[in-house]
Amino acid sequence: MRSHSRTTRILGSLLLVAAAGISSFAAAPAGKAQGPAVTPLGQIVPAPMKAEPGGPGFEITAKTRIRVGSGNAEERRAGEYLAGVLRPATGYKLPVTADGGSDGIRLRISAEPANKALGAEGYRIISARGSLTITSGSGAGLFHGIQTVRQQLPAALEKKTKQRGPWRIAGGTIEDTPRYAYRGTMLDVSRHFFTVDQVKRYIDQAALYKMNKLHLHLSDDQGWRIAIDSWPRLATYGGSTQVGGGNGGYYTKDQYKEIVAYAASRHLEVIPEIDMPGHTNAALASYADLNCNGVAPPLYTGTEVGFSSLCVKKDVTYDFVDDVIRELAALTPGEYLHIGGDEAHSTSHEDFVAFMEKVQPIVAKYGKKVMGWHQLAAAEPVKGAVAQYWGYDKTGADERAEVVNAAKNGTKLVLSPADRAYIDHKYTKDTPLGLSWAGYVEVQRSYDWDPATYLQGAPADSVLGVEAPLWTETLSTPAHLDYMAFPRLPGIAELGWSPAATHDWNAYKVRLAAQAPRWDALGIGYYKSPQVPWPSR
Repeated sequence: MRSHSRTTRILGSLLLVAAAGISSFAAAPAGKAQGPAVTPLGQIVPAPMKAEPGGPGFEITAKTRIRVGSGNAEERRAGEYLAGVLRPATGYKLPVTADGGSDGIRLRISAEPANKALGAEGYRIISARGSLTITSGSGAGLFHGIQTVRQQLPAALEKKTKQRGPWRIAGGTIEDTPRYAYRGTMLDVSRHFFTVDQVKRYIDQAALYKMNKLHLHLSDDQGWRIAIDSWPRLATYGGSTQVGGGNGGYYTKDQYKEIVAYAASRHLEVIPEIDMPGHTNAALASYADLNCNGVAPPLYTGTEVGFSSLCVKKDVTYDFVDDVIRELAALTPGEYLHIGGDEAHSTSHEDFVAFMEKVQPIVAKYGKKVMGWHQLAAAEPVKGAVAQYWGYDKTGADERAEVVNAAKNGTKLVLSPADRAYIDHKYTKDTPLGLSWAGYVEVQRSYDWDPATYLQGAPADSVLGVEAPLWTETLSTPAHLDYMAFPRLPGIAELGWSPAATHDWNAYKVRLAAQAPRWDALGIGYYKSPQVPWPSR
């Protein structure tokens, strides 16, 4: 039965490519330059729910206008964003206007039943001669539709200087909506610190593939990265170093708010993480009172884990946690606050349970929902809590059973299996960056799993979505992030967005390969996996 469905999916993909190629644009007259080939409708990443090729398609020209509704701020924001994407490479003015008209690029937010059926983030694109219409029930849906339009246009669109056209989009209709509500990536800014602008760059990369969560790992043994007014040495001292002994750094509250606002402009919600009770050496070094013996350890710049712990039995520990969560929650408009909980090897099971019993209500006290690594299931997750599963093939059956039982009792899951979704892991033994404790994670392995069935025994509806963590023990520059995230990040994004019926490695690797010229234009240095049929230059 699996063989039959696989064959059907491959055949469907081939038919889609053929139909899109036939329906897009008529062949150019003999002797006339055709310009870049038109991308077949729907041959993008993530794969859309439905693409129906047909008609001559739309071409952006010097006369094109971007039309938005009068007084609709979300449509206006989407229009200005789209214009900002299109203007540099096309060289066209592309005015954003509220004047009525049926031509040009039309952005519409509508509560009509057809849009409601696409959910909170879905969209519809109709590409026809003279007009390109993107409709949605929300600003997020419009934004995701714009990412689809970007990928349907030539990769040269991504360059910041004027390029040669034409700028054509295949004809037909796309209707699209995500499979999962949670589609995220995590950036570890604790092991190595990354600046505001570097984080913004990563946000833009995630947004291109319709991710909607940015999990920021803000504290660890090697560095504390967010200013806390009531405990100032956390940042000024605890944030003063990083792996290898570099200068480290931290975000002021205004800088953190800048990241949050920028992410929101790309329809990503920031989920801040303060990892505890383990992974806390930077905090312990900053304040002696947080240690059971009252003695602050030295700052740490290595990569070992599991040696640190907050003092669970001290009242000051919970004063500290309350202050940190209160200040961080006030800066964070999103619904989740991540409290870590992994690798607390220096905390007894009894102390871990007692700690989580006291800390989870503090998160709720300040209006946020608890998120934690899957070890949270070893305690008693509160109602509404989300457990992030990072286990892998060697994870013990008892540990998996704890997570499954929590899911059966109502705890939602975000899946980040380390040997699939950890995009800091080496591709092969020869990869110069990354770790390999969970094995090597080549591109096919990262893509070829189903979130609905991955954790055997967990109810399918317990899966909130997927996340691709990017840990940075060995990564210290944006070029390092690029090399490890690409080409795996788009695959995790597709697992979160695309219908299960579209999942097929042989079809996906062709769509993935077609992304390479876009990454080149964006200046993204990626790993050229031999598993992917990259285009020749």
